[in-house]
Amino acid sequence: MNAHRLLTPYELKKRAPEDDTLRDRGRFMQPSMFNVQVPLPERDEVFLMNTFSDAQLLVSPDVTGLLERVRNGESAFDAGERETIESLVENGFLVDSREDEQQALGEYFTNLREDTEQLRVTVLTTLQCNFACDYCIQGDHGEYNKTASKMSLETAARLATFIEERLDTVKPEKFVLSFFGGEPLLNVPVIYLISERAHAAASARGVKILINIITNGLLLTPEIVDRLLPYGLNGVKITFDGDRETHDRMRPLRGRQGTFDKILENVRKVAPKVPITIGGNFDEASAESYPALLDFLAEQEFAEHIAKINFKPIIRMPAPTAKGIIPLTVIGEGDKPLSGACISVAGAGTGKAKGSSMCDSCNFVDEKMQFLRDETRKRGFATPDGVHMGPCEIHRKHAYTIGIDGGLYACPGFGSEVTQSVGHIDGRQEPARVAAAAYFDRLTPHKQECGDCSFIPVCGGGCSVASAAEEGDMHAPSCHKSAFDSALVSLAQRGAAAVSC
Repeated sequence: MNAHRLLTPYELKKRAPEDDTLRDRGRFMQPSMFNVQVPLPERDEVFLMNTFSDAQLLVSPDVTGLLERVRNGESAFDAGERETIESLVENGFLVDSREDEQQALGEYFTNLREDTEQLRVTVLTTLQCNFACDYCIQGDHGEYNKTASKMSLETAARLATFIEERLDTVKPEKFVLSFFGGEPLLNVPVIYLISERAHAAASARGVKILINIITNGLLLTPEIVDRLLPYGLNGVKITFDGDRETHDRMRPLRGRQGTFDKILENVRKVAPKVPITIGGNFDEASAESYPALLDFLAEQEFAEHIAKINFKPIIRMPAPTAKGIIPLTVIGEGDKPLSGACISVAGAGTGKAKGSSMCDSCNFVDEKMQFLRDETRKRGFATPDGVHMGPCEIHRKHAYTIGIDGGLYACPGFGSEVTQSVGHIDGRQEPARVAAAAYFDRLTPHKQECGDCSFIPVCGGGCSVASAAEEGDMHAPSCHKSAFDSALVSLAQRGAAAVSC
């Protein structure tokens, strides 16, 4: 998709070809199914966006009227209208036919799946965790995964060989390597081994490598950062679940000791060395504490080193009678939590790299998410716009999640559920993995149930992990259209304000 464009009505007209008309070209045009618009009555303008071309325009209301006239089959337009129509064609707001547009969308998703520009590997170094978050979806709340397994150095070495093989096969321009868990820093030797070998392999092939760590921050030290920076450390994502009091209640150690101050101290030490992304998980009881956290972060000397902040709601087991819990998902059959990676703190959007993972934003509560995005921007921090959210990496052929035993998974959300493994780094062909791979291969970001929804290109059917939890079927869409609608209004308002400046 194209880069963002925000054009005034005058610029829209100025870009148009001079002597071309719909009738001259023999076209029977129609508005794109991916057009969305937000009226801005205080400006007497309309924000137009096409979610497929990513064109974003500020226009006068007569331009939207022009789109409606084309929809109704009119073909007689004056010279100025024809110029505007051609600019609408150029930016994807008018198309030849719905069939052509559906075909183009299908080609886009196919190209996305087969894209070789990037190779992405997420490594689960361990399922162990040193925290005792009661909302953790791993569900082992008796000991909070104190004795869960770690990846061995032998498996890490074989994984490094797998990465070398993938680099030779895919021949990407960029390689993104992310470490995840559990708490990945509980297994630092594996991180060092894989990072060193991956950097050497990528450098030998002229491939840019970016390394990200998704951690709770308790064990993060300048020594770890310094060790990884020469290998391509790009960013670190850390979680704060609200202000100090709220965070210490939500994310304590197993002895219920607070962790806020220690994490803050660690961030203060490493932030000048590497970009920091802040995440946070909220429920109804904690959501209102986030503005105080944002104020606190804005006052810190490391504020300029915060690359992005993104908050999302907690995935909980259903508790319809409990007060203060935002109802989100059914975790699994019989109310059994999904075992697996700690997706409550997942996200690929670390560091300065563009884009974000749907794991950052699935299952969000629309009103609270928009409130927190707006509050984040008020403090001058970057945050996802809530519109450009996907499709997620599960639809990319060359994006891999590696479990602690070397198993391959479609995404971190399924990361340690062995029945969901789609392969292995050693290439073994076991019937269960082959069957799982076939099931995942049928996943499509263009789901029939989505119909003609305008947000299909930026949603891709939503999060498959959420669909598995909510619907018991990862092939079903996980729809949060109202959240896109709300985010679109905010995007329109910010765009209009930027043009006015």
